[in-house]
Amino acid sequence: MKQKTRLAGSFRLEIDGGFATLNDMNLLPDSPSAPTSALADPSRVLEIIDGMRLSKTVFTALELGVFELLDDALHTAAACAERLRVDADALERLLDACAAAGILVKADGRYSNSEVASVYIRRSSPDTLAGYMFYANRITWRLWEHLEDAVREGTPRWSQTFGEQEGIFDHFFASDDAKEVFLSGMHGMGILSSPRVAASFDLSGHRVVADLGGGTGHLVAAICERYPLIEGIVFDLPGVAPVTRARLAAAGLNGRVRVEEGDFFRDPLPTADLFCLGRILHDWSEAKIRALLGKMRAALPEGGAILLAEVLLNEEKTAPLSGLLQSLNMLACTEGKERSLAEYRSLLESEGFRDVQGRVTGGPVDAIYARRA
Repeated sequence: MKQKTRLAGSFRLEIDGGFATLNDMNLLPDSPSAPTSALADPSRVLEIIDGMRLSKTVFTALELGVFELLDDALHTAAACAERLRVDADALERLLDACAAAGILVKADGRYSNSEVASVYIRRSSPDTLAGYMFYANRITWRLWEHLEDAVREGTPRWSQTFGEQEGIFDHFFASDDAKEVFLSGMHGMGILSSPRVAASFDLSGHRVVADLGGGTGHLVAAICERYPLIEGIVFDLPGVAPVTRARLAAAGLNGRVRVEEGDFFRDPLPTADLFCLGRILHDWSEAKIRALLGKMRAALPEGGAILLAEVLLNEEKTAPLSGLLQSLNMLACTEGKERSLAEYRSLLESEGFRDVQGRVTGGPVDAIYARRA
C-alpha cells in the first residue's frame, strides 16, 4: 500500500514506489520549526549512495557462483546456500537484493537468472562481461578506495593498494588466472563495441588491418566480417597469442586473420595499411602516445590510416558520465585519461596525421579515423 506523502524535512523513505517521510510513518513528532519551502529532490543522492551497494551485491553473487548455479534450474535460497556452502539467511538477503535489482527472478520462493544475468553475467555465456566485473571487484574496487590520494597526487594507486611497484599490465599477466580474467573482460566489452566501431567509417579501401594490442581479436573479426576483402592481423604480447588463436579459430577466421607476437612500443610493427588501437591510448602518458603514433605513421604506406576505439568526451568534458568515470578509473589505474575529439585531433595532427574524424557509436567506445599525412 502506498503511503500518502508530504514534505516533512529532508529525510524520506521509499515505499512501494512512492515516498513517505518519517513523520508520515509516525516515527517523529511534527515540529513547528520544520521548513515550509519545498526542498530539492534527494533521489539522485540516494541513488548514488545505493550505487556502491548494488555493484558490490552483484559482484559478490558472481564471485560466489550464484549465476552459474541458477543457469539451468530453479533453486530456493536454502538449496543455493547448501550448494554454495554459505549461510542460508545471508544468501537469501543477497538473492533478494539481486531480484529487486532485476538481476535475478524470484517466484514462489525459488530463484532463477534474468535474461540479462544469463547473457552478460554468467561466466560460461559467450557474451559474458563477467571478466570485466571480476576486474572491477578484485582490482578497481580496491584502487578506488584511494581515489582521494590519486586526485591529490595525480598518480595511480598500485603501490599504495597492492604493495607492488609494477603497474596494471604486469598485474594482468602475473598468472594464467589473472590473464584469463583480463582478456575475458576485454572480449566481453569488445563484442558489444567492435561491430559499431567497424561500421563507423568506410574501410573498404584498405586491404590489411593490424590491431595493435588486439587481445582476443574482436575488432579485427568485426572488420573482416563487414569487409570480406580485408585481411587481418592481431598483434599482441606472446602470452596473449594462444588465447587469440583459439578465439579466432572458434570464429572461423584462422584463414583470414593471423596472429603476430610483439610489444608495440619495442618491436617492429606488422605490415598493414590500416592500424587499429582499441582502448589503448587512454592507458598511457602523452609522451608514450606520441611515440606510438609516430611509430605507426612511419610504418604506414601512403594512403594508410589509423582507427582508434576510445571513449569521446564532449568538448566541455561534461558527458558522457561513463566516460568521465572511466577517466577517473584511468587516474587510479594507469598513466592515462579519456579525451575529447579536439584533443585527439591535436595529438594526431601533431604526429603526422590528417583528416581526423570522430563518430559517437552509442556503444561502450567511440571511433576516430585519421589518414597518414
